[in-house]
Amino acid sequence: MKYPILFIVIIALSSTFGFAQKIDTSANRVKTDFSIPLKRIGTIKPKKTSEINSSNWIIGCETLDRDLTDYEQYKEYLVPLGIKKLRMQAGWAKTEKIKNKYDWAWLDKIIDDAHQRGLQPWLETGYGNTLYEGGGGTNLSAGIPSSDQALKAWDKWVTALVERYKDKVTDWEVWNEPNFGDNEINKPEKVADLNIRTAEIIKRIQPEARISGLAMGHIDLKYADVFFKRIHDKGKMNLFDNMTYHDYVYNPDANYGKVAELRLVLDKYAPQVKLRQGENGSPSFGGGNRGAIGDYDWSEISQAKWNIRRMLGDLGHDIESSILGIIEMNYGATSGPITKMNVKGIIESDTSKRAIRPKIAYYAMQNVASVFDDQLVRIKDLEDTHNTNATIGQDEVRYNKGTDRSLAVYAYQHKNTKKQVFTIWNNEYIPTSSNATRNINFTILNGNFENPVYVDMLTGGVYEIPADQYSVKGNKYTLKNIAIYDSPVLIADKSLIIFK
Repeated sequence: MKYPILFIVIIALSSTFGFAQKIDTSANRVKTDFSIPLKRIGTIKPKKTSEINSSNWIIGCETLDRDLTDYEQYKEYLVPLGIKKLRMQAGWAKTEKIKNKYDWAWLDKIIDDAHQRGLQPWLETGYGNTLYEGGGGTNLSAGIPSSDQALKAWDKWVTALVERYKDKVTDWEVWNEPNFGDNEINKPEKVADLNIRTAEIIKRIQPEARISGLAMGHIDLKYADVFFKRIHDKGKMNLFDNMTYHDYVYNPDANYGKVAELRLVLDKYAPQVKLRQGENGSPSFGGGNRGAIGDYDWSEISQAKWNIRRMLGDLGHDIESSILGIIEMNYGATSGPITKMNVKGIIESDTSKRAIRPKIAYYAMQNVASVFDDQLVRIKDLEDTHNTNATIGQDEVRYNKGTDRSLAVYAYQHKNTKKQVFTIWNNEYIPTSSNATRNINFTILNGNFENPVYVDMLTGGVYEIPADQYSVKGNKYTLKNIAIYDSPVLIADKSLIIFK
């Protein structure tokens, strides 16, 4: 069959530019049943990564080393998301398939493209390589390299990896979730030793490198204590900038007590080393062996709520935050403990790894990235006064939420203008697919707003707060009948929200 030349050109252009065309930029890109009686005056305008200097966010681009996703399918979605840092595994086994011979073509293509786009890969050196006896496994829950031969090959691999990408990668991680499952090889002392030897190689080649250790699969305080103590006793904590953890919980606000306990353990040995939340996310539907927290009745709406609650909760605790992941991952029977499509991705995929469309979570995360960049500084020591007439210091900011129900409340101010934004959501339960709201009265003491607006972070909707719903007396702002639900909303000075 012969096709007209114009038809062929259109198909070719669709193949080249089709990805970006699938990103909805309309004001109604997220359609839900969320409804409040306020005048909608616009929708948050997403920022590209080139418009953002830096932020708290990392997006997971994991499993490329195991061919469970295809970078070519989703690369056009990265810059419009507004998140600069990408978490990736380098893939020793994929690169060295013949002993002493590295084939870098697959990884060069990814790192070079990401760098060219202004993105910042956070590159993990694992997993292992079965070419070598005791070389470690190649999947999630795998054992680390253990034999002398394998460790020498590991050293050579890490050296070659860092030498090759030192001009394009400065953020590194060692091994993913060593404490995962019933693995008997990955004792915390042995994993600490591997972290030390890897970090020493990286620092020798690239002294300015930022290195993350641990990458704990769930918060195991005993494991962490032994791991930290081993590194401390060897005098090597100075090698690490971060210790990372992955703590999947159904309610994204439910784990901060455990994180605080982990912080106390780390403080015993290295109070200067930060904690980084290195991998977390929610499925968009539940059922079957789909990985962590997969047995809940998730939806695209509850996934989006989970992700942005985790992002803003971590921001409110001064913890860098990584969301898994950019696209659904096509796990198979030989890919480790997960045997079905992992639907935590914020882009829908299929069994051929083709990107189909962004989910609601993609757009909700765009909203967060657009508003919360490095120009906003967290207001610390924020407390509920329980008294709207309390006397406080001139530099203290307080609030009263007008209810005894549990809410997550954090506040920020612009570096230069000092104008403020408050994040508020119901944190009592697992995110739902319902968007039912309840009204509260909310008072801010030592507030700084010229024109406060209400913002729904799920849809990006920006709403006018009418004069009869707020009053100002000095620096005390009283807002009446503010709609709150299980997804973050903002009370923000209008100048801090770019919308159209």
